[in-house]
Amino acid sequence: MLFNSLTFLAFFAVTYAIYIVLTFRYQNRLLLAASYAFYACWDWRFLSLIVASTVIDYCCGLGIERSDSNRRRRVLLVISLCGNLGVLFVFKYCNFFADGLDNLLGTMNYALDWRIRDIVLPVGISFYTFQTMSYTIDVFRRQCPATRNVLDFALFVSYFPQLVAGPIERARVLLPQIQQPRQITYTQIREGCWLILLGYYLKVVMADNMTPFVSPVFANPESAGGFQVLVAIYAAAFQIYGDFAGYSSIARGISKLMGIDLMVNFRRPYLAVNPSDFWQRWHISLSSWLRDYLYIPLGGSRGGRFSTYRNLMLTMLLGGLWHGAAWHFVAWGLYHGALLCGHRLLQPVLTRLTPTSSFGRSVWRLALVVGFFQLTCIGWLLFFVNSLADIPLLLSSIVDPFEWNGRLGLLSIALFAGPVLLLECFRESEVQESSFELARFPRAMRVCCYVMIFIAIVFCGVPDRYEFIYFQF
Repeated sequence: MLFNSLTFLAFFAVTYAIYIVLTFRYQNRLLLAASYAFYACWDWRFLSLIVASTVIDYCCGLGIERSDSNRRRRVLLVISLCGNLGVLFVFKYCNFFADGLDNLLGTMNYALDWRIRDIVLPVGISFYTFQTMSYTIDVFRRQCPATRNVLDFALFVSYFPQLVAGPIERARVLLPQIQQPRQITYTQIREGCWLILLGYYLKVVMADNMTPFVSPVFANPESAGGFQVLVAIYAAAFQIYGDFAGYSSIARGISKLMGIDLMVNFRRPYLAVNPSDFWQRWHISLSSWLRDYLYIPLGGSRGGRFSTYRNLMLTMLLGGLWHGAAWHFVAWGLYHGALLCGHRLLQPVLTRLTPTSSFGRSVWRLALVVGFFQLTCIGWLLFFVNSLADIPLLLSSIVDPFEWNGRLGLLSIALFAGPVLLLECFRESEVQESSFELARFPRAMRVCCYVMIFIAIVFCGVPDRYEFIYFQF
């Protein structure tokens, strides 16, 4: 059931109409039933995985909190982590590592030839496994109390607005909102509607109109050439941003209508000036998860330069692998790890080069934004290819033969992504962050913006045709 489908709109309309007339406890039960029904529409068989993860982590959380024995607490934490990571490994990574082992043994004239046949990747498995793991880790660290109500915990695990593509919520933030009565305010309704409208524009107008210029190039790199490849790389950058940020915006908007706030997952990432800044703006729920549960436990930046670089590379390597069981995702993660290490190494030089005047700093910042965007797009080349072997083909095609065959794609980028960039530049200049960017505008101007966005969605949108890219993760 796609967010960008009439089926989902009907599903949410019926659910919300019932939700607003129920009392608090029955609202939670309705949301739990709706969440399970929402996920069952993808494949009802995989509901058992969510239920199993819920039961294991609920019991482990209670056991960890009630136990005074550090050894018992660690054993329960390991059970929780092994349960979640075990399911993730079997469904997402088993065949990938089997292929790697088979290739290694092949160099010694041995053959493994063992795979899990016809394996189907459960939608959103990486998101909800990371979310439930953070719960037991936080209970173990005594940063979050274990919940006693199993239905509340089940809703935390399966909450349908963010179930299949995030944001990856923390229990200490989302669970209290589930456990307490909610008051739906006018501000929440206004902000929620705006986020939904903006999210649909990002997905069905900006992202989906990029797809015809991206998919053919990366699917058939040997037949693409010249300017078409260059346009495809930039179109891919706006496709994945509109696709994923659009989902997150719709999820936050739907949730606000129900009185629940989800975390901001994107904060104008293409206005980042360096790789560290980028990861504080892009997929914030994952980058902060990797920071809190992997990078800092590894030692963070506390052990000297070599240890810091090692920890950064390991964190980004696993961040790349989180996105998919393929070498190009591993390369993408290592690439961003190298950018983070390189930026730390060059930080003193960059600091000395920063102008002192206000105008000079503005020009310098613009140069950094433009320059780092190019580095980000190189990363998207690694992300979108089907195989690392395709990269030389695509890069060589940019140079020879060079043909001006991507002009329509360039026009589409300007037409559909341009307004988003202008809005984000306006938001970047704001002193105070707001969920409702148009709040300062006069009512007539706001209504005009709503109408223009709605018209763009109706006449330029591509609804119910393309799935969200991050569903595969």
